[in-house]
Amino acid sequence: MAGLILLGVIALLGLVLKAPRRMVLAMLAILWASYVAAHALFSAPEHPLRQMIGGSLAGWVGLGVVAAIVLAYHWGLAKLRARAAAPVQTPQGPFSSAELERYARHILLREIGGPGQKRLKAARVLVVGAGGLGSPALLYLAAAGVGRIGVIDPDRVSASNLQRQVLFRDADIGKPKVFAAEAALKALNPFITIRPYDRAFSAEIGADLVAEYDLVLDGCDDFETRQAVNRACVAQGVPLLSGAITQWEGQLSLYHPATGAPCLACLFPAAPAPGLAPSCAEAGVVGALPGIIGAMMAAEAIKEITQAGASLRGQLVLQDVLFGENRRVKVRPDPGCPVCAAARRA
Repeated sequence: MAGLILLGVIALLGLVLKAPRRMVLAMLAILWASYVAAHALFSAPEHPLRQMIGGSLAGWVGLGVVAAIVLAYHWGLAKLRARAAAPVQTPQGPFSSAELERYARHILLREIGGPGQKRLKAARVLVVGAGGLGSPALLYLAAAGVGRIGVIDPDRVSASNLQRQVLFRDADIGKPKVFAAEAALKALNPFITIRPYDRAFSAEIGADLVAEYDLVLDGCDDFETRQAVNRACVAQGVPLLSGAITQWEGQLSLYHPATGAPCLACLFPAAPAPGLAPSCAEAGVVGALPGIIGAMMAAEAIKEITQAGASLRGQLVLQDVLFGENRRVKVRPDPGCPVCAAARRA
């Protein structure tokens, strides 16, 4: 019994004095080995050393086996935990410790991991329109760690925007949207770069602007601007994620003729007739709808950058939140499309 008490005293002293765990285990192992040796060498039960130590040879050997099993279990568990945590601790990319903590949930995803988060940090994404769709898309792109985000919009924040444009606050009313967006996004994530363009997207600047980015998200609300964005993306070979909303319905697709997918003009070659596709200002829109479509745009952007999952190329997603319906329609390039036919042949 005295031998077991001595083992307990050594373990307790090691815990109280915060001695290195390996040193304490080594001392316990040496003492245990001496007990086993004493019982093996002195076979007579009445021997004083055996009586002082207590127990039996079989008992001390059994205790050693149990201790070895417990230690092996803890060692294996520690190895598994270290293996699971390895992507968080050692991602491929120049991340600070603060960034590692910020993006940990992404890095843990098998489809993103350290390499995917590195791609997000290196990515350059342009968002056209900082309104209903742009607001949630910008927030999630910034939170995801997209390294450079451009935002172009000529408008100022108005009180009527706040019902759905969750990027802005009451104090932002009257401010240019792009500068209010820049402040909000930098407050959310100081590790990214925001480039605000306080002007309208036009054909004159479109191609040069798009050429600076890897991906474009279009959330504007007029047909002419959408077509200008589409033409610039086709000319530069840059994929375009375009979303649209009205009242209770929204849609989303990824247009990229350079990979054989259609462009926006393949599906919508001409402006709709007056009154057929009214704007949100004319027909209204439920506040949560742009949040749904905008968040989907951000998710598709993250997938496109990290090459995770299935792309929306050649697919048009239709969302009806009034009746809770979601449909996906296959779309094909128009062989005679004046915007992208040449790009697909190249």
